[in-house]
Amino acid sequence: MRDQLEKYSNKLRADRAASTDRIAFAAQDDILVSVGEPALSLLSTEILSRLNCLALVTATPALPFADFLVKRSHIGTGEIIPQDTETRTFLHDIPILRTRDLGSRPADTIATLLGNRKGIVVEGIGIIATGALTVEQAYINWSSVFHATFIKYLQDVLSDGFRLPDEAAAFSCFRNEWLLPLSTEGLEFSEGPLLDKTNILQEMARVGQYTVQRGLVDSFFGNISYSNGDLIYISQTASSLDELSGCIDPVPFENSSTVGITASSELVAHRRIFEVTGCRAILHGHPRFAVIMSMQCEEKKHCPISDCWKDCSKVRFLGNTPVVAGEIGAGGIAKNVPPVIASTGQAIVYGHGVFSIGRNDFAEAFQAMIEVENWCRKEYFLRFDERNNRTDLQQLS
Repeated sequence: MRDQLEKYSNKLRADRAASTDRIAFAAQDDILVSVGEPALSLLSTEILSRLNCLALVTATPALPFADFLVKRSHIGTGEIIPQDTETRTFLHDIPILRTRDLGSRPADTIATLLGNRKGIVVEGIGIIATGALTVEQAYINWSSVFHATFIKYLQDVLSDGFRLPDEAAAFSCFRNEWLLPLSTEGLEFSEGPLLDKTNILQEMARVGQYTVQRGLVDSFFGNISYSNGDLIYISQTASSLDELSGCIDPVPFENSSTVGITASSELVAHRRIFEVTGCRAILHGHPRFAVIMSMQCEEKKHCPISDCWKDCSKVRFLGNTPVVAGEIGAGGIAKNVPPVIASTGQAIVYGHGVFSIGRNDFAEAFQAMIEVENWCRKEYFLRFDERNNRTDLQQLS
């Protein structure tokens, strides 16, 4: 059990999501065990002892966005409600606790709020998340909350600007120091077409690791597939892209078998993309700036559609990349993505993520996803700077 706690502590560090010296995991073994920063470790064990779950993680995010969201929210507000697909599907909303509400017995207060939730934000402490049955689930839920608060905060700042004294300095540090250049430099890809099963599985596992290492997907979200004509090799549902060994299903292309039961929930979409485009490789990730920019629609104020993420029938564009709506699984994504991805090689699903394809191998698909995220990152900061410049001029006039 202690090895599991160390493993996922290291994964949080590798993700650059948590402050390296502000991470603690606790788990129920024969006895309560914990690792990490002593004060957070003690708090984690105290909370976990009050809950009916196996594991818990308490960690301070490497970026102060979650704390800023709490401080920017109205007094009396008890949750953050991001609009990205991960939150809508897996979290619904994110409860918050302010420092003044922790009381004299913070573990009791936190455990009461966390009892029926996957993760919460506690002002001054960070994100606390549970794993009902495994340590991995605690890591996944923590990562999901981090992803959601990252996107929500950057959306709010783009829309409303800064509201707190220390936001501008923190945002500048994030922009100029935390964000790293995004490229394929140093990565190697096997040239396709790939026909041998062993080569396909090895390449999918390697590209899955690249996708996580480059920050193009969080926790266990995203999926990857390859078709050799007869079979579709696709990552299993709820598998981690950086640990795909043994987690890739070969599924008959013509859907004549039930072997796809454990395959990714996006199997139907992948199959349809293969049919429409004739490509061999598909990569699906959740790069954050693409998710943010997909939800920036100029027509929202005058549009009668409220559930844009599933009901919008329009195809918008971010640069040369089409943006479509669609539900996860056999719903709108399988219907809306294939027709638009054939001509461009990539598509963004509203609030969800990016699909990209490679005609013969993953090099093209990976490069396309990098280019989409870089374009969206650049466009975000262009719009942010334009908004700030307008605000400065208004204050001077």
